[in-house]
Amino acid sequence: MEQPAEILRSDQVELRRWRVQDIEVLDRLITESRDHLIPWMPFAASHDRKQGEAFLTRCEEEWASKEAYHYAITTGGVAVGSGSLMRRIGPGGLDIGYWLHHAWMGKGLATMAAAALVEAGRRMPGIDRIEIHHDEANPASGAVARRLGFTEMERVQVPEGPVAPSETGIDVIWRLQTRPSPSV
Repeated sequence: MEQPAEILRSDQVELRRWRVQDIEVLDRLITESRDHLIPWMPFAASHDRKQGEAFLTRCEEEWASKEAYHYAITTGGVAVGSGSLMRRIGPGGLDIGYWLHHAWMGKGLATMAAAALVEAGRRMPGIDRIEIHHDEANPASGAVARRLGFTEMERVQVPEGPVAPSETGIDVIWRLQTRPSPSV
């Protein structure tokens, strides 16, 4: 599979590709969760409809260029967050990111969504590793990685320092090998 499917499923979640016409859904999710997202997601502080439209346009462009694959996370037909598979860690790698609406936290949905992203990444040709990166002050993201069998690889000082109010500027990098690494 060259690209992941437009719809992914895992347990109680369905991830569907973000489209430009999803602006109302995206805007509601971010606006209702702004206070929950601001400590970790710099975009939340300045979010407005125009920024949301730009994000959704970029989602479609990045899908077409195979740079990233962005999804709305849904459960029971209700959009509850966002998740992505991104090619920003070098050849053979994908990293995943995710966030949930504050009302849907603590139900295992982030783990289910990340599991769907991992499974899609495993099926893509040439992918030998998938990573999750998060600030060390965000142990919830580390718990998702741990539950899915990722291994903590390192902690790295981010050159630009913290970019959101609750961050320390230390990135924790978790890795899951999907295939044996090629011999050198």
